[in-house]
Amino acid sequence: MLIGGFAVALQAYARGTKDIDLLIDPSPGNIQRIKKAMSSLPDNAIALIQDYEIQQYQVVRIADEFVVDLMAKACGIDYEAAKSDIDFITVDNVKIPTATKELLIRTKNTIRPSDQMDVNALKQRIEEEKKRK
Repeated sequence: MLIGGFAVALQAYARGTKDIDLLIDPSPGNIQRIKKAMSSLPDNAIALIQDYEIQQYQVVRIADEFVVDLMAKACGIDYEAAKSDIDFITVDNVKIPTATKELLIRTKNTIRPSDQMDVNALKQRIEEEKKRK
């Protein structure tokens, strides 16, 4: 599921970000699906990653044509706890599983200024949507 800056861009407002953050299910079968999907990237950087690394570490950075952070947890939230909070957002006819605004707020419970700006924008978007209903 897409989290981080790109998810915020789809849910609330566009902002610059340097990587793609994915909250993943670190089960062996899912790791194989992730590796297969990412093997089509130009540098095949995922081939350098061992399965146990994805299971053992909370964040594994894959630096290929673009940078992807595979995250087993974000602010203590794992995929199992988050999977009921997915919005499927269509971009160029592709459905992207994206964290809901509420889940993004929970995953951005940090002191980083960029996260605080994101939380404020997400809360504002939630309020705007409530007013439209």
